[in-house]
Amino acid sequence: MAEPEELTKLLTEIRDAQAEHLAEYKRVTERSLELQEKAVARQEQMALFYRRVAIFAFLVIAFIIVLIVYLLGKIR
Repeated sequence: MAEPEELTKLLTEIRDAQAEHLAEYKRVTERSLELQEKAVARQEQMALFYRRVAIFAFLVIAFIIVLIVYLLGKIR
C-alpha cells in the first residue's frame, strides 16, 4: 500500500488540477458568452440598418414611380 503522505500528495495534486481545469472552463465559458452577446448586438444593429435602407429604397422607388406617372400624364 502507498503511504498516507503519498496518497495525500496525490489527492492534493488531483484536486489542484481539477480546480485549474474548472477555472479555465469558467474563463472560456465567460469569453464565449461575451462573444455571443456581442454577436447578437451586432445582428440587431445590422437588422436596424437594413430596415432603414429598405424603407429608404421603398421611398425612392415610390417617388420615381410617382414622378414617371406625373411626367407621362403631362405628355398626353
